[in-house]
Amino acid sequence: MSEILSRPGAPSTGGAARRTPLTHVPLSNTPLPPLDMAKAPWTGTVENVGGLALHVRRTPGAEDTTVVYVHGLGGSSTNWTDLAAQLAPSAGGVAVDLPGFGFSEPLDGFDFSLDAHAGVLAEFVAGLGVGPVHLVGNSMGGAVALMCAARSPRLVRTLTLISPAMPDLRPDPRRLSDPRMALAYLPLLGKPVRRRLAALGPRERAEQVIRLCFADPGTFPEHRLAELAEEHSARADFAWANAAMARSTLEIFRAWFARGSRSLWSVAPAVTAPTLVVWGAEDRVISVRRAPRTAASLPRSRLLVLPRTGHVAQMERPVTVARAVLGMWEAVEAGGW
Repeated sequence: MSEILSRPGAPSTGGAARRTPLTHVPLSNTPLPPLDMAKAPWTGTVENVGGLALHVRRTPGAEDTTVVYVHGLGGSSTNWTDLAAQLAPSAGGVAVDLPGFGFSEPLDGFDFSLDAHAGVLAEFVAGLGVGPVHLVGNSMGGAVALMCAARSPRLVRTLTLISPAMPDLRPDPRRLSDPRMALAYLPLLGKPVRRRLAALGPRERAEQVIRLCFADPGTFPEHRLAELAEEHSARADFAWANAAMARSTLEIFRAWFARGSRSLWSVAPAVTAPTLVVWGAEDRVISVRRAPRTAASLPRSRLLVLPRTGHVAQMERPVTVARAVLGMWEAVEAGGW
């Protein structure tokens, strides 16, 4: 295995002299499949979890190892197409649409809190019946995966967090796919703003998301943009879709303001699984400044910061992320993480 060091603002580990340096990240030399950016998303099916019908995409792969992928706010199981294909020779993949996202309809009364999403994820993973899994989460899905790993350690073999939604309270409208979203839920002003946002076409919505989440939006393939626009168009027919997005956004902010044991900064130290934290140096959604603290808060973690990368490294740099994930798996098996 080769190693890569990336240290933008990485803190000293101080008294933790026996801890491997946070940025000492092994990259696997195991050959990966050729990257096929033309590959369509894996076919989705509906699987029942505790009375909840979740839409899931499964990637055929090694049968003795399972990796579960959890998307971010406004994302879906299609966010993992390329990374899942890269890791397929080493692990079968299961990408889930969280309640209210993708094609998973939420149950009446679902509160869209990170706690609720984490509970659904834990029940889903337990229901797979495959033993502990490699859990990979991005953005909101990273925070949900972190909570799941902390509260249900027997379910998680390793944890990979890609730009997890750790508390980041910068009042910067550039973090929104459309700056008008900052006004959408204000009294009086909110209603007309919501009407204008709702009038955007699926293609416009897809382009906004990619401009926000990619460091270089021009690298996003045209056919992937068409797939994303098609998904936005399909979701426009779901009565629950906009409410799920709004409620989940609100619940993320509530989690960020939580104090004491409910703070994500308090949850992180309870994670016992070996953890890889990946961040894009040009992430506009969750600042890379949160990366060192996040990695330092997790007892068995390493940090990989990728240059020229935004909020969705698994989509923008799938080969590098796959090599880092495999590097962690191999190091854990060798007792070297």
